[in-house]
Amino acid sequence: MDIEVKTLDGASAGSLTLSDEVFGLEPRGDILQRVVRWQLAKRQAGTHKTKGRAEIARTGKKFGRQKGGGGARHGSRRAPIFVGGGRAHGPVVRSHAHDLPKKVRALGLRLALSEKARAESLIVVDDVKLDAAKTKALREKLGSLGLTSALVIDGAELNEGFAMAARNIPQLDVLPVAGANVYDILRRDKLVLTKAAVAALEERFK
Repeated sequence: MDIEVKTLDGASAGSLTLSDEVFGLEPRGDILQRVVRWQLAKRQAGTHKTKGRAEIARTGKKFGRQKGGGGARHGSRRAPIFVGGGRAHGPVVRSHAHDLPKKVRALGLRLALSEKARAESLIVVDDVKLDAAKTKALREKLGSLGLTSALVIDGAELNEGFAMAARNIPQLDVLPVAGANVYDILRRDKLVLTKAAVAALEERFK
């Protein structure tokens, strides 16, 4: 599959042939859903916590007679049925992460790249370099490419000027190629890859 390569200013910079094994797969929404669910579950903090009856600072002394009081038998005000008592079966600190085979994760990333290419939401640029970290200048360049919501993936290292200029622009994410992931690719309208990123991704799945 051939795609036009552009400069950051929107001008043409030749063309590039993309590998069908990485950018030409048939859509599989079920795989994408599994990978996104795995990513989001892994990043959950899991720090939600309520106190059980054993953790409530109240007396455990039996507060009424066993018989003859005209009510139910109770032995502690810390029981969940009382106001101020412990929570029954409440949430505890735990990890929400679950396993997902490495092959499924790799397939999910290739499917996400293929989906952007199929929807014509993939843009390849020669490089993303700025001499000075000026957000205004970067906004003008992104406007020439027609980008309002995009993920930019560069090579092994990010250009410092570009990364700093992109910090103040909403709905613009910048990642090195090692950080490419399904969730970030799908959450933005456009995917912008540098030629270095394309080469690294194709080499990764070779």
